[in-house]
Amino acid sequence: MNPHERLRLPLVEADLLRLETLLAESVIFGDEYLDSVTTHLIYAGGKRLRPMLAVASATGGSRPASQDDLLGGVALELMHLASLYHDDVMDEADVRRNVDSVNARYGNLIAIVAGDYLMARSAAIAADLGAEAAGLLARTLAWLTRGQVSEIRTAYSVERTEANYFEAIEGKTASLMASSCHMGALTAGLARVETEALTEFGRCFGMVYQLRDDILDVIAVDNELGKPAGQDLAEGIYNLPTLFALRDPSGGDELRAILGEALNDAERERARKLVVATDGVAQTIAAAQSFLSLAHESLADVSSEPLRQGFASLIELLLEDLPKY
Repeated sequence: MNPHERLRLPLVEADLLRLETLLAESVIFGDEYLDSVTTHLIYAGGKRLRPMLAVASATGGSRPASQDDLLGGVALELMHLASLYHDDVMDEADVRRNVDSVNARYGNLIAIVAGDYLMARSAAIAADLGAEAAGLLARTLAWLTRGQVSEIRTAYSVERTEANYFEAIEGKTASLMASSCHMGALTAGLARVETEALTEFGRCFGMVYQLRDDILDVIAVDNELGKPAGQDLAEGIYNLPTLFALRDPSGGDELRAILGEALNDAERERARKLVVATDGVAQTIAAAQSFLSLAHESLADVSSEPLRQGFASLIELLLEDLPKY
């Protein structure tokens, strides 16, 4: 997935090159050891989707980003990176972005403290941008926490509901995407109607993004995602395809009998195949398409024609490469 090829806003792509320097500089403290920890995932790369959404929302792709536009994107990316540091500790992950995870290299305690530091830097940057930006970051952190708690609370539960699932992904994924677009609108001083439209697009983008990831978790082959296929099943995070499969009259009971506890490799693969054998993936694609429609509707109130076209093309990319079910 190359987001810049679909966004087709060359000025935004150039802005993100400028943002990379700001991103690293924003967490360098002057202590060699701490700096190596806080910049570990920054230097590992990434798509920078959240800064891209922020900068594109601010500029519409029609002007170079201002310093505030870039810093708004930095604040959101730092919050995202902090959440990855913490997630990897909870998941006991060994690899992130094709490098050692921070917890694997430096230990859990350092990873947690470094994640807290990144969160603090995110908040400080937002505070410098003004009260509205600071409030936005605080609300985003609350959504992230709510999403994480919702996911943990329903781990290994075959009674997890669709409402539980959507609460978790809206908090853990969509809130950051929505806030990225909102931040761009704030730094650009856009009108309320356009700000709300961009924020809703970001929310829908995040929902489709996570739904796509959850579909790939059950249909991808091993190593395609940098993790075993069906890893969420093994870890007790029952995503939407699995929830639909559990209700399937033909395979649901057999799947339910396997789930509810940690799975070994053979059990994980058996559970994954049971999910794929139902219409759970097709129903999840349909759910993603409903958010895709909402995203297109929200773009009607975006004033920049290049941005409308770029965002529409960007979100459509998420579902284009999925197999037909």
